[in-house]
Amino acid sequence: MVGFVLVVGCGGAYYLYQQLDGNISKVDVGVENDAVSDGPVNLLIIGTDARSGKGNSGYGDSGSVGHADTTILMHISKDRSNATALSIPRDLITDIPNCPTKQKDGSKKVIPGEHGVRFNTSLGQEGRDPGCTWRTVEKLTGLKINHFMMADFNAVKELSEAVDGVEVCAAKDIDDPKSHLKLKAGRHTVKGEQALAFVRTRHAIGFGSDLDRIKMQQQFLSSLIRKLKSSAFSSPGKLYDVSQAATRALTVDTGIGTAGKLLDFGNDLKKVDIDKVTFATVPVLDNPNDKATVILDQAKADPLFAMVRADHTLAKHKKSKGKSSGPAKKAPPELVRVDVTNGGGPIGSAQETVDWLQNNKGAKLSTNAGNAPAKLAATRLEYAPNQADQAATLADWMGLPKSALKKSSQDAGDRVPMKLVLGKDFKAPGTPIEAPTETPDGVQNVNADDKNVCAK
Repeated sequence: MVGFVLVVGCGGAYYLYQQLDGNISKVDVGVENDAVSDGPVNLLIIGTDARSGKGNSGYGDSGSVGHADTTILMHISKDRSNATALSIPRDLITDIPNCPTKQKDGSKKVIPGEHGVRFNTSLGQEGRDPGCTWRTVEKLTGLKINHFMMADFNAVKELSEAVDGVEVCAAKDIDDPKSHLKLKAGRHTVKGEQALAFVRTRHAIGFGSDLDRIKMQQQFLSSLIRKLKSSAFSSPGKLYDVSQAATRALTVDTGIGTAGKLLDFGNDLKKVDIDKVTFATVPVLDNPNDKATVILDQAKADPLFAMVRADHTLAKHKKSKGKSSGPAKKAPPELVRVDVTNGGGPIGSAQETVDWLQNNKGAKLSTNAGNAPAKLAATRLEYAPNQADQAATLADWMGLPKSALKKSSQDAGDRVPMKLVLGKDFKAPGTPIEAPTETPDGVQNVNADDKNVCAK
């Protein structure tokens, strides 16, 4: 689905997509964002191990309710100059929050959250839908998700067939009886069942872990993106085949649940160049209490998540193709009106911040609004379009990154305050909430344009 998203808006697609509306399955996750955003975009991509669907009975775990077998959080920068795709290990031990789900009869049911369980149970288990995985990823990373796409085993098989195969590379002979993949060392073009075997293989490579399987998936997806973005797929016939294959295997949120919305979404994201797409794996450590699972490597994960939240690229080339909009106009201190709540900072942070704003910055219209209703990983400033000058002033004082600024769609009344929610990343008023600009050491990553990646 990653490659499909980046190519879906190419020329001539519109009339094709009008014919494909009926292929698209939708799930109402209780959040419906606009298809196109003027800010960064976070797309959750889920590959489920459900055995439903033609030809899938021999795959996955027998009787599986359809867990989150493969999960990628794709972050596309605000200026669309780069994208980062974070693979989340399925065996990561994490917390799953309470999850409201919509039932077939239209009623809502809240699935209770769980502490210290496998990440992949965020989908399927206890009736959890993709919205539960959505909320779990938000809690884990501190990134707000815009949309999700979910696919089953057929997506790999049918898409790889539609593009006449995907080139992959093996550094050694591979013979995995579990996935039924047999490859000699060297380069190969795989499609259909063999393509699915490639992305499912882990026992015959590396240490035989899910982390090694993730590397296979990243190699495959990188090659698929390169092929989908090539000029070879500009013909209407080929584009139609790819579109049919993708949408037949696709389930999305209601925000992109029509052909028109999906086309708009793809048109927005296709601006990203291949050499600015980076795949990375969320850093983990072996779980000392269970060898079959892993735990978050907090020392590496925290700066990685902060880097993505701040909209910093993992790509080696840092020059942005986006146009600078210039410095924003700033309001004088006496006009900055804001309610401050504590959503994860140290105890007393809201009052400490208000005292600092009033006494050090002259913002007498700042108010302590107590504790936020929910904890946030990242500090957030919510403001209306007609409060942009106030937001610019406050962001400058607080050292807020662009990713912390959330502009609403409608203007606010004269006496309506902005809302500053202090997240877990908040240290002290006046201390910039900084994020690294270089990929943390030890974080596995690969550029999608790297043609020399081989399975080892």
